[in-house]
Amino acid sequence: MIHTRALPLALIQLEVPPPQVVAQIGEQPVWFIDALQLLPEDYVIVRPHLGEELPAFDRVCGAILSGSWAMVTDHADWSERTAAWIRGALEAELPLLGVCYGHQLMAYALGGKVGDNPNGWERGLKTLTHNTSRDPWLAPLPETFQAWLSHRQSVITPPPHAEVLARSDLDSCQILRYSPQVLSVQFHPEFTRDIMTACLPAGIGDDGAEVSGEDWSRELLRRFWRQTRPQPRVQAQGA
Repeated sequence: MIHTRALPLALIQLEVPPPQVVAQIGEQPVWFIDALQLLPEDYVIVRPHLGEELPAFDRVCGAILSGSWAMVTDHADWSERTAAWIRGALEAELPLLGVCYGHQLMAYALGGKVGDNPNGWERGLKTLTHNTSRDPWLAPLPETFQAWLSHRQSVITPPPHAEVLARSDLDSCQILRYSPQVLSVQFHPEFTRDIMTACLPAGIGDDGAEVSGEDWSRELLRRFWRQTRPQPRVQAQGA
């Protein structure tokens, strides 16, 4: 008997939010699951910080590397192990999307420099400008669009051969393209206003702005999923 099964998307969770954040909105994978309306069979969650093994490249259709409250420059064991996995994934042409910490970790893993943002903590809803219409993911976007941000570190120097596709007033590396299958973003396409508010420390706020019009940041996340989503593969029963 023949049945079909599609490879899942790996949601690579990089550390755990503070307890008060988890109590309000859960952990990072939930935000991506909700944003993409994923079904249980669409994804697997991998937690390197708990010692879980990163997925074999032929067992997933792609991976999203999440944000984190950790710092890439701390060089935690789980972070360094994930960096090595990223280098292998790029060679294997596995589709990857890095988000915030994931963006910085990818840049570091592939030869860039990450450090404290000299312009300070960038947080809240900010305007980004993309500088190319050649990239297939960015071509539909207006020249400027809004995105949620919360980061204290940034990609200071992009890796060799990485193409910088977007910037903000406080960060010149908001989107990096590494290959046709691999992209990373400093902003949070999975965020909503509620997530943004919950992630801010007690007593710290932003201007309370809401996304106006089309959420182009979220559209980039959807485009990754649409282009990554595999066709079911055929297997013999019991395989």
